[in-house]
Amino acid sequence: MTDTLATEAEVPQVAEAAPRPAAPKLLEAWGQNERMRHVPAIGWIVEKLEGDVRRCVGKLWGPYGTLPVDDPRHTRLEGEFRTLCRSIDRLAEAARHSRTNGAPAELGARIGWAIDHALSSLRSLDANLFGRRYPVQTHERSKAEPVYAALLVVLQHLGRLRPLVLEIDPDLDERLLEGLVRLETPVDDRMRQPIA
Repeated sequence: MTDTLATEAEVPQVAEAAPRPAAPKLLEAWGQNERMRHVPAIGWIVEKLEGDVRRCVGKLWGPYGTLPVDDPRHTRLEGEFRTLCRSIDRLAEAARHSRTNGAPAELGARIGWAIDHALSSLRSLDANLFGRRYPVQTHERSKAEPVYAALLVVLQHLGRLRPLVLEIDPDLDERLLEGLVRLETPVDDRMRQPIA
């Protein structure tokens, strides 16, 4: 027998140790992170843009569209509508980091196109992951916060347009509020007469 080889009889037997518990993972998964409470769901943002913002823009555009071009209020309103259109474009860019060409040149059609483009960008986001905090190890910010901030800017521009259009059309508030409340049973003549 050589000195370099040991036989099984000469090797001491070591008792098997208990298996170690699995170490916890230090990496976070995006889908398992909690939702941020200050950011609404993507469905709500899409519904707000498609319903309220589109309807409000249509009601604000009506009096502006009938305003003569030589009216001094026309240029100020046009500037505000262009600013609104740019804010809607920023909302689409925040949702999806790409630009598309082919926007119409006419302002009324451009605003409608911008809303449609922003809606398609918002619908391309994953509703399950939108609004969740990014994993810490990525060192990135969530896309949900800039998208919600861009929507708030769009709503702020609509609020700035309202008093300008109200100068042209004093009945604007009534038209903006119509359709918000719907009665299950419509009001008839019996309900209009006093009880006593």
